[in-house]
Amino acid sequence: MNLQDQLGALESSLDTLLQTATASARSAAGSSDESTDASTEVVSSPDRVSPDEPPALGDAPQSDDSAAPAEPPGLNEPPTLVVSRPERDAVEMTIAGKTVKLSPEGVSELIEELSNVRASMSVDQPAGIAPGWRFAATKNPVMATQKHANGDRLLLMRHAGHGWVPFTFSPNMVIELYAMLTKK
Repeated sequence: MNLQDQLGALESSLDTLLQTATASARSAAGSSDESTDASTEVVSSPDRVSPDEPPALGDAPQSDDSAAPAEPPGLNEPPTLVVSRPERDAVEMTIAGKTVKLSPEGVSELIEELSNVRASMSVDQPAGIAPGWRFAATKNPVMATQKHANGDRLLLMRHAGHGWVPFTFSPNMVIELYAMLTKK
């Protein structure tokens, strides 16, 4: 089963679960005039490894109850996403009792899909950098450029975690970027 099929199965299970929860909440609302908000809670597993500190090759995965497949939540509880890292080159995601194990290629495909979806959302990313924000920086990334007919420049930078990240700069922004990078 490829990543698209796995994500589709998870999405279908989640949709069914949310529809059941919503129907249950509506029937309960009919008697109590209250409704339940079906939102998704994201939980990070404690065995998650920071991108700055990959595990040593000899490290054994920790046995942790949160890495085990979760039982489907009750009808009135929102489904929970559990992300764990059972081994160096795999990530497991469990939602509504369904677990998908992703290889590095699957993780890259998921990041790409989520990035495209996030870029199209109406709520922008925060303008400033939040205090304590964690990131994995790529030193001296591989880069590629293209010049557009209108003078804009496309700059592609290869990030170790995100893959190829494209940016388009107007001629004025290219000058500002150059000034910023050469400023002492």
